Amino acid sequence: MNLDEITHWKPFQPPEGDEIDLSYLDAHQVTYTHSAPGKADIIYNFWVTYSFHCFAKDYPEKCPVEQASLMYHAPKESRPFCYRRYELSKLHLRNIIENLGSPKTRVSHAQRASYAAVELIDESGDTIWYYVPFRVYKEKKKFRIHVTSAYPLDERPGGGKVGFFKIANNLRKGKKLPEPQK
Repeated sequence: MNLDEITHWKPFQPPEGDEIDLSYLDAHQVTYTHSAPGKADIIYNFWVTYSFHCFAKDYPEKCPVEQASLMYHAPKESRPFCYRRYELSKLHLRNIIENLGSPKTRVSHAQRASYAAVELIDESGDTIWYYVPFRVYKEKKKFRIHVTSAYPLDERPGGGKVGFFKIANNLRKGKKLPEPQK
């Protein structure tokens, strides 16, 4: 598989403890089926890749030694490993991406011409919003989703709702992707 983003994530080796497997973020294909009454189903096959921002983040409050001990080195840059982002992504991220076409998944406009699936998660009695910005594009005749980050928020972010199948259909037809309403 030849894609424009990382397709296989090497494990993280913490300073103490066992290696942490990140293979659940390896590139994979997702098939979405758009069904409408009285119409034939439309099948969309997307290759999905993930950024290391799904499990790493900056820690300006940590001293340089602490940051260095958590450093994860990706091909283009390095950042400290984040256990919270890792746990959330391991538990929920792939399921959210695989269900972008579901009416239960809210897809909204995000910054920098991307979209975000926002899922309410109840974790340990706390209610949080899991913000998952992603880009959709065509690369080498393949439909692509690249998840640029994934992190928890304390409150629901803004951004107008947009249907995932509207995005996919425009991509399929070579039309301009939906933009936020002004």
